[in-house]
Amino acid sequence: MAERSRKSMNEVSQFRLYALRVLYVVLGLGLGITEIPLFFHHEHWTQARAVDNCFLLALACLSLVGVSSPLQMLPLLIYELLWKMIWLLGVALPLCLAHQLDADTLKSLPTIAPVVIIIPFIPWRYVFAKYLVHPSQSGPAQPGDLPRP
Repeated sequence: MAERSRKSMNEVSQFRLYALRVLYVVLGLGLGITEIPLFFHHEHWTQARAVDNCFLLALACLSLVGVSSPLQMLPLLIYELLWKMIWLLGVALPLCLAHQLDADTLKSLPTIAPVVIIIPFIPWRYVFAKYLVHPSQSGPAQPGDLPRP
């Protein structure tokens, strides 16, 4: 199992691993700097706002785990990329094309749109191999995998 993990790490360049670590630091610290003070010193939140802020604080904490385990935490970056791209393509773009961008959408745009920056740093070959081509590498044990008495 450890050998398979080392092989996976070798498939991704050192540059990309360090770039991922930087992304995790930026995401974790960026969110943490804004969300921690909000969490401890806020006026009454609506239920939706409370859920948003707690989700973002959890994302900040998990992002910092990505600094030491960049490949294992890739699903976190992919989730971040997916929800933001869905919002950009499904909410902001249609409103923009219809010339109906409202103040709330314009306010959200600068915090959501920069997600496109992370696209080239994600090791896509690794993602496809790990999660699409061979999604269950830890599946049922094969006869040769069982320890001998």
